[in-house]
Amino acid sequence: MKLKKYGATEQKIYDLVKPITDELEFFIWDVCFVKEGAMWYLRVFIDRDEGITIDDCETATRPISEMLDRIDPIEQSYILEVGSAGLERELLKKDHFEVCIGDMVRVHFIRTVDGLKEISGVLNEFSNDGITLKCEDDCTKFFSFSDISSVKLYMDFE
Repeated sequence: MKLKKYGATEQKIYDLVKPITDELEFFIWDVCFVKEGAMWYLRVFIDRDEGITIDDCETATRPISEMLDRIDPIEQSYILEVGSAGLERELLKKDHFEVCIGDMVRVHFIRTVDGLKEISGVLNEFSNDGITLKCEDDCTKFFSFSDISSVKLYMDFE
């Protein structure tokens, strides 16, 4: 697993949108600029400690859309989507791991590790090399990013 780095367009949008989300007391979880079929999509995923509602997305969309229309930082046409990162969002960047220390996560491996294809546990530590989880049996175990395909927040709905 490699930590996500923004491309030039995503970084430009992040820098333009951050003052707006800061004022609204939202955290930018991710910015994606992707082509799907014939259309380009600019997706801004927001979060805050209390979670995000549809009203929050609408509240953020208006000033973001107005600013993007005024500055016009992207040459091609695109569809703007502002949404929640979701309950079981993927951890993609260093910031994500840092704010999720102490949270339950599910780790998916590229190939089996200790006979497992995935494992859940509390995110204990994060480094550039990998993560340390406190597992169900109270053991603490390090997992290398070279073995990990994805890490997502985990909610046990049972």
